[in-house]
Amino acid sequence: MGAPVLPAKEARLMAKELPQFRSEKEEAEFWDGHNSLDYIESDEPVELELDPELAARIAERSKTKRVTLRLRVSQIEAAKEIARKKDIPYQTLMRSWIAQGIERERSGGRK
Repeated sequence: MGAPVLPAKEARLMAKELPQFRSEKEEAEFWDGHNSLDYIESDEPVELELDPELAARIAERSKTKRVTLRLRVSQIEAAKEIARKKDIPYQTLMRSWIAQGIERERSGGRK
């Protein structure tokens, strides 16, 4: 089974011909000075194939639910400080701690 195929909200065909670029830098400079809408002419939908890893991440993310917790300011600040040292968002760190705590409790409360 291949990667999921999703319909594009807006897929368009080229209206103007793009120049041949000699490098990524040249292409980046071109797009800095040009509007991509000038190179689009059609609103006909097309199907796009997603990378399987990206499709899995999207599916997993859709399984989450937002919650609100009241925490002491000192707890939030401490989590932010630890997260900064680990170079990750503090929310990600806190989700990890919650997941670890759940796993610990499921395994009988042992570390």
